[in-house]
Amino acid sequence: MAKRMVPNILITGTPGVGKSTISRLLADRTKFTWREVSKMAEEYNCLDEYDPEYQCPFLNEDKLLDIMEGMMAKGGNIVDYHGCDFFPERWFDGVFVIRTNNTVLYDRLTARGYTGKKLEDNVQCEIFETLLEEAQSSYKEEIVTALQNDSQEQLQTNIDTIVEWIERWKEESI
Repeated sequence: MAKRMVPNILITGTPGVGKSTISRLLADRTKFTWREVSKMAEEYNCLDEYDPEYQCPFLNEDKLLDIMEGMMAKGGNIVDYHGCDFFPERWFDGVFVIRTNNTVLYDRLTARGYTGKKLEDNVQCEIFETLLEEAQSSYKEEIVTALQNDSQEQLQTNIDTIVEWIERWKEESI
């Protein structure tokens, strides 16, 4: 992939930590393209059979990656998804893992209608830092940053932190 003029970033973390809110606000502020993977999967028919245990369809990762490849080439993308290990490492210049307090997460997921195993597994995923470990094992250590997102104040700080990171990346890439 040729050198990009603007970076691609990945916003990842357990469902309910605030990835989409951060991605939307970041896209508004930076004019980057927000690639909400769950919505893209629906739009481009990248969903396979339904998983009754988790009450959601399976993602056809290969089909999605084929569709996204051309979109990622020029940079300026914010990719928002709860998984990250299947994306090519070359796509991202920065990976931001959004974290949240377990009590806050429980309340957010319950408000979304999560119950039973789906609720328990997602809270445990956050407790055991599953998505942070996935990001750290899938990408170079120096491009992975964990951000805590429990409050409106932290949300604003996280947006500022990522915008500052983008500006530094641009300066260092000249």
